[in-house]
Formats: sequence, C-alpha cells, structure tokens
Amino acid sequence: MLDARAAGGWLLAIAAVLAALALRYTRLGRHTFAIGSNELTARLCGVPVERVKVYLYSLAGAFTGLAGVMQFSRLTIGDPTVAAGLELDVIAAVVIGGGSLAGGEGSILGSLVGALIVSVIRSGCAQMQMPNWVQEIITGAIIVVAVALDRRRHRWT
Repeated sequence: MLDARAAGGWLLAIAAVLAALALRYTRLGRHTFAIGSNELTARLCGVPVERVKVYLYSLAGAFTGLAGVMQFSRLTIGDPTVAAGLELDVIAAVVIGGGSLAGGEGSILGSLVGALIVSVIRSGCAQMQMPNWVQEIITGAIIVVAVALDRRRHRWT
C-alpha cells in the first residue's frame, strides 16, 4: 500500500506525462501555446480563444482540487493557509525551467526541473538555518536573474 507521499509522486509523474503529451500532440495543446504566445493572432488564425480558456481553467481547477485532496490526505486536517506564500516558488520554478513570462514558451519537463532546483535551494537554506525572509530574497533574486536571461535571449533572436 502506498502512503500519501508516494502516491503524490506517482500522480505527479502520471499528470506530467499526460500533460506533456497533451501539449505536444493535441489541438488543445497547440491552441494553448498559440494563445500564450499572442492571443490576438491566435484569434485571427481561427483558434476559439474563449472556449480554450474555459477548458484550461477547468483543467487547472480539477488539478488544483486533486492537489488539495492529496494535501489533505497528508495533513489530515483542512487548513486553507498551509500553502500561503508558495506563489513565489511556483513562479521561480517555471521561470528557471525555461518558461517565459511573456508567454508561449515552456515545457512540463523544464518546469519540473525548475521545481527541483527551487526545492534544493529551499532545503539548502533551511539546512543553513536561514530565516524565511532571506530565503524569499534569494528566490526573488533567482527569478530576477532568470527573467533577465530570458529577456536577453529574446532580444538576440
């Protein structure tokens, strides 16, 4: 029998593979990248932008609900503030993983690698007994550097 952490890891792997396949090989995936790159151009090319957005927000809600159930199974209590402040880590993971804040770029594998890097940095800061505000400054600095490198890369192409 799997415990909650092992089940969460397997669900993450399955969801990542399914999402990567969907983004690469389905019409919804192509439309997602088109809308993220330039919504007006996607609309002019015949992409049903509003319908795709409804699908994407519905999928995001479903995955968020699944994550909430998994978190509840681990904590065994309902606490709406358990993940407060993790938005910075999520943004850092996506930007470090190669996702562009301008939109239309990124990959599931890159985001997972970015999440692993952010987790290692968080764990290292905790091992060094740094206060939370120092950890947030370090994460913010990493985001600034990653965004600056992304902007420089886009300027060259």
